[in-house]
Amino acid sequence: CGVHHFCAQRGHFPTASPQLLLLPTQIDQKKKRRRKMKHGTAKTEAFLRLCAVLVLVLTACLVGFDSQTKYVIFIYRKATFRDLKCLSVLVYVVSVAAGYNLLQLGKCSKSAWCKENLKGSNIYVAWLCFLLDQVAVYVTFGANSAALEASVLAIKGAQDFQWMKLCNKYTRFCFQIGGALACGYVACILMAWISLISAFNLFRLYSPKQFLLLKSRG
Repeated sequence: CGVHHFCAQRGHFPTASPQLLLLPTQIDQKKKRRRKMKHGTAKTEAFLRLCAVLVLVLTACLVGFDSQTKYVIFIYRKATFRDLKCLSVLVYVVSVAAGYNLLQLGKCSKSAWCKENLKGSNIYVAWLCFLLDQVAVYVTFGANSAALEASVLAIKGAQDFQWMKLCNKYTRFCFQIGGALACGYVACILMAWISLISAFNLFRLYSPKQFLLLKSRG
């Protein structure tokens, strides 16, 4: 071959670059790491959402089914969560939050077996999930904190406003509400971790070098 004879005279043979030889293997390994990380993140998110749903449902049940009847001032009086408006709001909020996380549980469980990356129009779905997760945790935390503040007034009373202490009479009712509020804060912590995962799943789609630029497929 003339080219081979020319290269032999020159003492130079074209060789493939080691980087080009290793590039397909490196790409495959990178894809495997990404796929493994994606599946691991989806499983973690699914577990956290399942725990959040269970704790939120427990909170709603503890508050919604809590009642106690006492003989007070010659009449029987029944204490329920409807006596405090903030407790009613808490029941509605945690119920909606539980339903939302249940829907998201199905989505993130499906994504554990989905090989397609979120690109194009689906990026808006990622943004929507991120924002809804933020709203869910903040609204639940606010409703739970408002219920806690009202519960403290029920325990200590307020002489300036002539509010009587209630927990010294309805002891079991107050203890059950206290357990429900503790479960509510546990649910807030779980949803806070979920929102962090949601933020990671969203912003990992963007390039770390340029602001709000989607990464190329690969």
